[in-house]
Order: sequence, then structure tokens, then C-alpha cells
Amino acid sequence: MGGREDAMFKTTGSRWLLPVSATVGLSLDQVNFLACQLFALVAAFWFRLCLSPNHASPAVRHMVATLFGITFLLFCFGWYSGHILAVVAVNYLLILKGDINNVHRYSMVTAMGYLTVCHVSRVFIFNYGILSTDFSGPLMIVTQKITMLAFQLHDGMCKKSEQLTVEQNHLAIRVRPSLMEYLSYNLNFLSVLVGPCSNYKEYIDFIEGKHISCRLKQHPGACNGQNGHDKTPDLSPLGAVCKKLLVCSACMSCFLFITRSLPINYNIDDHFVSHASFLTRLTYAFFSIQAARPKFYFAWTLADAVNNAAGYGFLGIDESGRPSWDLISNLNIIGIETATSFKTFIDNWNIQTGIWLKTVCYDRAPKHRLALTFLLSALWHGVYPGYYFTFITAIPITIAARAIRRSIRHYFTGSRALKLGYDVVTWAATQLAIGYTVMPFLLLSVDHTLIYYRSMYFHVHIISILAAVALHRKQKPRDPSATKLTPPSSSSSSSSAQCQPVPSNNNDKIN
Repeated sequence: MGGREDAMFKTTGSRWLLPVSATVGLSLDQVNFLACQLFALVAAFWFRLCLSPNHASPAVRHMVATLFGITFLLFCFGWYSGHILAVVAVNYLLILKGDINNVHRYSMVTAMGYLTVCHVSRVFIFNYGILSTDFSGPLMIVTQKITMLAFQLHDGMCKKSEQLTVEQNHLAIRVRPSLMEYLSYNLNFLSVLVGPCSNYKEYIDFIEGKHISCRLKQHPGACNGQNGHDKTPDLSPLGAVCKKLLVCSACMSCFLFITRSLPINYNIDDHFVSHASFLTRLTYAFFSIQAARPKFYFAWTLADAVNNAAGYGFLGIDESGRPSWDLISNLNIIGIETATSFKTFIDNWNIQTGIWLKTVCYDRAPKHRLALTFLLSALWHGVYPGYYFTFITAIPITIAARAIRRSIRHYFTGSRALKLGYDVVTWAATQLAIGYTVMPFLLLSVDHTLIYYRSMYFHVHIISILAAVALHRKQKPRDPSATKLTPPSSSSSSSSAQCQPVPSNNNDKIN
């Protein structure tokens, strides 16, 4: 027990909140993270009200955002924050001194290479230990920002407009960023700890006070009939922030009272595996995976609320005429919990990472785009074997889900009752398949993963492969409009560029 307590309170960051950690029963790194995010929420309101573009210059806003961000890193990670600062500094030198025609390649190799080295040390040096001071999360976010900026800089300085898609042209960077702009984009306090990643031009627009007005240009009616938007309406994010904080409160309650009572590792407990029935094991796996989600919901929703509180994240005017603040939201909880297909679930989970993968890989690869995108996603997440079990398992499940959907879905669209029954069955199947697929992602090691899959008799693997083979020759020809493979979701980014009404979720994206 003493060793476990030592691990809880071990950190290279600040130990000021050690009494709080001992009182609430959370590890010190979790308490430090939560304290920084709550401070960031207060600081974000102050940043929007007292350091608004009307009261402070962009240089001041950049400097304050950067200093707060670096302070958070030092508070949470101590000397480990040097890893993050070093990779940012090296990649800025690459942008300044490197060949602009290859800057995107240099940045990708440097940032992803350094991240991979850190991931490898985490597995093989620390022997699968998830350190109480785990700096890999912020390093993963910084890697996304560094590489996305490098690709967009290459678009802006090395390609002609006609060589770019509409979205790439809109987000292309035409001039190298200054040191302060680069540091602010990568290390600002709004996203330095948990993200989300956002586009450089959108962030600069926010700092310079053009974030809202550039989106309202697509909605003349939203500006009281004015031409040119000389007067930007005061669109307060307060309502959006309050709603997201309520979600955070509910998620924290679930984490404290439900998640802890359904530990993931109990799925591989020797006594449980050997004595519980298959149905009992399947039921526990389902609920333990559901209970593992609130901690992600909490972290990502709180990060979204922090950005909104600072005035960042305005997407546009939705279909009901109300402002939406979901530009950089990382998840759609309703879309996740009601997903009736594997792809719909993925489209609503870790949205900004999907946009990053699309931006730097899927849209750029000359061939084998899907395989390369999966490979990059796996490397970015880390080198734990469980991650690769998850990605490999997802392949036959995705193929089978597509085959089943194409073969039988049209039989159930004739009436509302049949469609409802189909949706209920596919929802249950999707949630069970998701749980089966992501379990190795949480168990991490090969041994634990194989114990779990043996206890499940590899049933999802077997069913998926049999369904894919059996239905391969029976699939109906696809509708011509659906012959294009849908890449990872980029709805937030493309919507922001066009300032279109915001869809409630991604359920209309069917592959």
C-alpha cells in the first residue's frame, strides 16, 4: 500500500497541493492539472474582458498567453517541461533556417521522432508505468500543432492557389510566424495541457480580434443588416461556457462515484475470468468501458470551455440562428453515446485529432492514404502494444460493419418501426464492438490483452471476419454518390472556413 501511495504523490512538478491530493484521494498530478485548468478558466475570462483586442495589442496578448502556458507546464511537470519547450524551439529553427520546400517533412520527422522516443522510453525504460508526471499528453498536442503549422506554411509559401483545395487555401500561411506568434500558438495557456489543437490562422485571428467577424461575413443577416462588419456584435460565450461546465460537473461526478467502482483491470482478474459466466463478463466489459469515458469527456469539455471563456471557438450561426461555440470542440457526447455505426462513433470522438490526421496525412498521401493515416495515428498515440491491438482489431470490424450495412440496411428503411428496431440493434452492436476494440487501448500490454480476448473467445474477431467474407459477394452496388471514401472528420474546420450552419452531430456521415 505504501508503494501505491508513493506513486500517487510522486511528481517532478509542484508539490504545493500535496495536502489537497491527500484529502480528496486523487493523485498529485491530477490535482495539479485540475488546479491549472480551473485557474485557466478564470484567467480566460480576464483575458477576454481585460486584455481584449480593444484594450491590448496583439503582442501583449501573445506574451501573456505564452507566459501563463509555460508557467502551467512548469507547475505540472517541472523539469520534464523541458522536453516540450525543446521540441518547440528546435522546430522554430527549422522553420527559420530550413529549406521551405521541405519544411513540412523536417518538422514531421523531428516532432514525431522526438515524440516516439519519449513514448518508447515510457514503455521500455519505465516498464509500462504511466508516470504520475506524464508529460506525453502536452507533447502530443504540441506535435500536432507543430506539424500542422509546417504543412500549412508549406502550402502558403510553396504552392499556388490552384494546387490547393478550398480549405487548404483558406488556412495556408503566407508568411513565417514571428517567434512570439510561434510560441503563443504552441504554448498558450488555453490549450497547452490538454489541447485541443487548432489552426494557426484561426488562433492568430483570435489574438488580433478578427475571430468572430470573419465568420459573420458569411451571415449578413446576423449583423443587423450592416455592410462590411465594421461593428462586430458582442457575442458572449458565457452561455456556452456554463453549459460545458455543467457537463464537466456531471462527468466528474461519474468519475468519482461510478468509474472507480468499475475498474478496467477487473476484466482480466483471474477469479473473475475463471468463475464468471460469459454473459457476466460481457456485461461488465460493456459497463466498465462506458464508465471509462467520463474522464475524457471531463478533460476535453473543460478545455473547450476554457477556450470559449477567452472568446475563442466561435464557429458560426447555427440553423436556429443562435451562435455556436464548437469550432474546436474535441467530442460530441450525444453523437458518441447514440452512435449506430463504428464510423459515427469515431467521427464524434477526438475530433480535432481526426482533423489533424486529415490535414497532414490523408489529404497529402499519394496512395495508401487510409493505411498511412492509421499508421500515423498509432505512432502518435504511442508504442504500447495495446494501442496496436486496437487499431488492428478495428480493421475487420469496420469492413464487416460496412458489408452488413450495405447488405441489409435497405430492408429496414421502409417504416419507422423497422428503422427504430434497426437503430436499436445497431446501437447495441456498435457499443459492444467499441468496448471490445478499445479494451486493449486501456489494458496496454500484450499479456493483459490476450487474457481479455481469450475470456471473450475472440468472438468479435470471428463474427467480423465471417460476416465480411459471407457478405462480400452479396453486397448491393453502392450508390454512385457514396462511392467516395470519407476521410477522418473535418467538419469543424471546414464549417469554420465556410461559416455554414452547424450540424448537431456527424450521424449523416455514412461510410
